[in-house]
Amino acid sequence: MVSRGCQCAATAGILAKSLTILRYNMLNSQANRYLLMNANLRSPTDPLVNPHQFDDAEIAAVYKAIALRRDIRHFRPGSVPEAQLTRLLAAAHQGPSVGFMQPWRFIRITDPALRTAIHALVEAERCCTAEALGQREDEFMRLKVEGVLECAELLVAALMEGRERYVFGRRTLPEMDLASVACAIQNLWLAARAEGLGLGWVSLFDPEALATLLAMPPGAWPVAVLCLGPAERFYEKPMLELEGWAERQPLHTLVAENSWPV
Repeated sequence: MVSRGCQCAATAGILAKSLTILRYNMLNSQANRYLLMNANLRSPTDPLVNPHQFDDAEIAAVYKAIALRRDIRHFRPGSVPEAQLTRLLAAAHQGPSVGFMQPWRFIRITDPALRTAIHALVEAERCCTAEALGQREDEFMRLKVEGVLECAELLVAALMEGRERYVFGRRTLPEMDLASVACAIQNLWLAARAEGLGLGWVSLFDPEALATLLAMPPGAWPVAVLCLGPAERFYEKPMLELEGWAERQPLHTLVAENSWPV
């Protein structure tokens, strides 16, 4: 005969497992909804299927990574293996770039003193930003906006020097080099999320001070401080949405046909 204590333990175990599954399903519901609304999936045996289309599982994985990507601020102890870091940076390097100029440069910060100095720059700008926000100053100061000291890996993404000689696609829009770096960072972000690592993009710093700190050549320009590593958790929604700082705008208000959205 099974004792009541054993029955209770078994019931508790089943309940814990059920709650874990429920939390997982809730976390994935946003990705699933996005996929169902936006991906017109057809069977690979369909004679009209696009021969360049990924299979259903691969398509679902892409949309899932997009939907569940988060700007992570909370990291837990751990490391990023060298092979994994190289793989993630290779994904970044496959990003699209205007005129194929590949303007991105990544600096890996391994010196603890340098990491501390970068954190000081971020903290200084955090205070300046709070002051500039006026009535929302106190609300902003309560937010956790970076994980510079806690993350396993710290990277600085920057624009290379000598960009003025690249004219292709930039004659009227020189800022396309910055857009290219952003694409590389997004590649890194999605690849990291797919591999279960968190990444946070920090833009709170004085770029001239950071460029000097990292001995960048004239013309080079830091774009992002990237915090990478095992995450304490992945937020169910963007953290600033959860904190009530802002809400995601409806897609239909941002898309129009033939003229500006109204």
